[in-house]
Amino acid sequence: MAGLDDLKKGHESKFAHDQDLEFKIMARRNKLLGLWAADLMDLQGDAADAYAKEVVISDLEEKGDDDVFRKVRGDLTDKGVEMSDHRIRRQMEELMGTARDQLMNES
Repeated sequence: MAGLDDLKKGHESKFAHDQDLEFKIMARRNKLLGLWAADLMDLQGDAADAYAKEVVISDLEEKGDDDVFRKVRGDLTDKGVEMSDHRIRRQMEELMGTARDQLMNES
């Protein structure tokens, strides 16, 4: 029985690690997205960093990417930046890969 318990603990540990890694990847992607959008809105330095943090925090509103998308979409629109929904979503996808690569290379 000890072997089954060890196997179960191993699976639980891997699941927890994978969940933690996915959370970190999403947070990194959202930060990168925030910096991308900040650049489009001519925010620089501390203002760009603060905006990127707002985007990261916006992901805590609901499950999935829609809360982040709405935040960026609304802010770009408010600042008069013309950008299609498709382009924003494509940028989110591209930055997901970038975030994953960055975190994997940090380990």
